Amino acid sequence: MKKVLIVDDEPSIVTLLAFNLQKEHYDIDTANDGITALQKAQSGDYDFILLDLMLPQLDGLEITKKLRTQQIYTPIIILTAKDETIDRIIGIELGADDYITKPFSPREVLARMKAIERRISYRKEDKNLTNGPLCINTLAKEVTIDQRCINLTPKEYDLLIFFMTHINQAVTRQQIIENVWSTDFIGEARLIDIHISHLRKKIEQSHKFITTLKGTGYKMMAVTNNE
Repeated sequence: MKKVLIVDDEPSIVTLLAFNLQKEHYDIDTANDGITALQKAQSGDYDFILLDLMLPQLDGLEITKKLRTQQIYTPIIILTAKDETIDRIIGIELGADDYITKPFSPREVLARMKAIERRISYRKEDKNLTNGPLCINTLAKEVTIDQRCINLTPKEYDLLIFFMTHINQAVTRQQIIENVWSTDFIGEARLIDIHISHLRKKIEQSHKFITTLKGTGYKMMAVTNNE
């Protein structure tokens, strides 16, 4: 049974989510303040964390940052109010997997969770992905170029997985949003471009992998070890 940590200081939201997730056979745990949520999440015992941003003691952004810094990659779906646009973008940049704007329906939450599950399951099908000197061990989450380890953020890693499974295919920014963020991402094209720019700086020191397609998006080119 998959286990979900619901973090919100509004009892009505916790009750609504817990009731509907339990009907779908999820095991539920809850926290209503940031410190308790962080302590529970650090156990790594959860399959999902539904995380409100505005919490007593420690906010959702700080919790996300601490978990990702500690290399705890439990999928996080941020719960936000409509006027927290900047916080949503920052949350995604820090490594959250998705966000949902309040008020929301339990059906929407379940749909987002299942989309993330499909994406995780898809990645696990391939133990290794290679493109010339660039290699990903998806089980160990290790990225190497010419046998040299490359340190990526969680979102940079997700982007690279997407590109490595679409070599020589033109992909639009919208396709990247749908597959890497699985959300109606409000960061728009500019933030996508920034993430890809950071990724390219890390992987393209001696080889060019990703080409910008003007007016379209991007393409990862097939590279040989001799290039």
